[in-house]
Amino acid sequence: MKIDRRCFLSLVIGGAVGTTLTPVPWKLTDDIAIWTQNWPWTPEPEEGPSVYKKSVCTLCNGGCGINVRTVRGKAKKIEGQADYPVNRGSLCPMGISATQDLYGPARIKSPMKRAGKRGEGKWEKISWEEAISTVSKKLAELRSREKPHTVACISESDRGTVAYLIDRFLKAYGSPNFIRTPSFQDSQELALYLTQGQQGTIGYDLENSDYILSFGCALLDGRGNAGRMFSAYAGFDKKVKLVQIEPRLSDTASRANTWIPARCGTEGALALGLAHVIVREKLYNKDFVENFSFGFQDWTDEAGKLHKGFSSLVKEYPPEKVAEITGIAGSKIESLARGFAGARRPVAVSGGFGQGSLDETLAINALNALVGNINRPGGIAAVSEPDYLSWSEMKIDKTASNGRKKPRADEAGSSRFPNTGHLLYRLPEVINSSSGDSPIQALLVAGGDPLYTMPDSDAARKAFDKIGFIASFSTYMDETARHADILLPNHQFLERYEDVPTPAGVPKRIIGLTRPVVRQQYDTLHIGDAFIRIAHNLGGFIENALPWKNYEEFLKKTLSNQWKTLEKQGYWVDPEFVIPSWDEAFHTPSGKYEFYPTERNNPSGKDADALPGFKTSGIPGDPEQMPLILIPYESIRIAGGAVGNPPFMTKTVDANVIKDEDVFVELNPKTAKEYGFSEGDTAILKTPAGRAKVRVHLFEGIMPGLAALPEGLGRKAFSDYIAGKGVNINSLLPEVAERGSGLNRCRATRASLTRA
Repeated sequence: MKIDRRCFLSLVIGGAVGTTLTPVPWKLTDDIAIWTQNWPWTPEPEEGPSVYKKSVCTLCNGGCGINVRTVRGKAKKIEGQADYPVNRGSLCPMGISATQDLYGPARIKSPMKRAGKRGEGKWEKISWEEAISTVSKKLAELRSREKPHTVACISESDRGTVAYLIDRFLKAYGSPNFIRTPSFQDSQELALYLTQGQQGTIGYDLENSDYILSFGCALLDGRGNAGRMFSAYAGFDKKVKLVQIEPRLSDTASRANTWIPARCGTEGALALGLAHVIVREKLYNKDFVENFSFGFQDWTDEAGKLHKGFSSLVKEYPPEKVAEITGIAGSKIESLARGFAGARRPVAVSGGFGQGSLDETLAINALNALVGNINRPGGIAAVSEPDYLSWSEMKIDKTASNGRKKPRADEAGSSRFPNTGHLLYRLPEVINSSSGDSPIQALLVAGGDPLYTMPDSDAARKAFDKIGFIASFSTYMDETARHADILLPNHQFLERYEDVPTPAGVPKRIIGLTRPVVRQQYDTLHIGDAFIRIAHNLGGFIENALPWKNYEEFLKKTLSNQWKTLEKQGYWVDPEFVIPSWDEAFHTPSGKYEFYPTERNNPSGKDADALPGFKTSGIPGDPEQMPLILIPYESIRIAGGAVGNPPFMTKTVDANVIKDEDVFVELNPKTAKEYGFSEGDTAILKTPAGRAKVRVHLFEGIMPGLAALPEGLGRKAFSDYIAGKGVNINSLLPEVAERGSGLNRCRATRASLTRA
């Protein structure tokens, strides 16, 4: 079957998610993802026998298994791995088009050092010996001045062998500042720890649920495990009900059984309103609530102080009050609560844009506890990490010991935010508010693209400008790499080995194996090898902490028990992982699921309720000056994370999303009429964090009073095929720290729209 580019684009624009739900339609177009485009850097196809190689995609945190067809050592086609336990053969457009990332012009082809001003884009090619030596000398110099705590490393993940290796390096060096990039996992992991006493991720057994209540989670728009969701959705029968709650008609909402528009930022209040009905009408699972939970009823602590229980809290959220907050009719709230509680295997899913509020996540998770669908089929479960990262404790010297005792630069784990592990959002404020030298003198960026993905990018850039030395290990010339002093490029994922632990949201314990399916294209180096070489240059206890010759040796020794299975089939499923029963599941101080998290402190010393609440002041900005509310939205056709859109994906984006270099802001026709705008008009969009030029698109599927921009556009780096298109929504969103957790709870902002 021959499909030309025009037919292909028509197919995609006709419904990206619909065509991606099963792998077959995309398989028909895999070859043209690379071979029929006319970009000058596209390699010429070669004739020869096809060789299929299994690997795992790491372009996002979905961790989908892939099958790569190679011809004479070049990747020609990528499809989902049919037997991979995460995605079962489905794959998103980003994974399918990964060959363009492999061969495209955004790749950094060799180590380089800055030759002009930061961000100017002038570079001088250097050898790997010079690159490793430059970083080593800077770290040695700071350590000789007893300042190892002024070194920080930003990583895309804190899981798996690469993250473990880097964290081990920092511990031996003496830095407490291993910082993971923010995501929805932060609030979920913290909520899991506070309510169940478990370190790990929340697994959602969506495949076996019969009622999925999604609070703004873009399940079919690319959030989390896109490939897995496409596969799961394709397998849903008529008995499975998907309810999507969000203020905009997304692809997920359009494919749900029911879409419930709710005012932005009111998801937590809605969850408590649903809980009110479930408690009032005694629809909750009495066995779980009465025997395996703590804090449902009012209780008195050892000091004799009376605390409100969860049942008392939800009395404050009757349907009529929640209707005023959310814009959803009280009768609809009651019906929704009864439908959820009456289902056999209901599950409530959190995980909207950004980190999300801890209070909101706790309230949504409480719904799962009320119906007793924790550690049950179709519900949620705590998924701990496999214990293969078990190298012996290392010896450190006095300098490292003293450095490790210093507080983290991002304030995570401090008396202010005692239970939070990573707070990259806090770093710009800490640096910009410091007098004198920056508390971070050397920054190693080992994953992610913080200067693109962080909110209020002007403040982030200002903070980075205060840091004396920045080294990037990025594969691509992204925003942060462009702002660095030295580049030590990592292999692209199709060229390297790496383990991929259980993706967030998957309710089983898995290890996947990313492995080289093509030969190395450029003069790059595995990031693990780079850190091992730096450690060996520094010598002493640091070298002893990383004694391996290279990363591959470290990986094979670490995964010695699973290596044969990984090499053979590309993944390993833990046969010993069993979801425990309720009487063994919870490791909280009470030994039960805690509606009232006793581990949740109030660092300020004031009397604050540890129960999940709701704050109406979550949207920054003056409503008088900025009457609109700007929200971001995700699209399966636009990569919103650290890795930018390949040109192939950009070609599939509708002309009413981006045209030439202009992005369209979505407005409800009623809102557009109120402010005097028509389809295609040019306007200036202002928020407390910045301003941007946009064009107007009228969309009936967005609630009045809102404006929406897509996530993933407005990049200034990567390549001419990606840069300069649209607006980076993150640059328009301010950072709003949640009290008690420090998480960024800003998912929307006040905005104004005026004539350009």
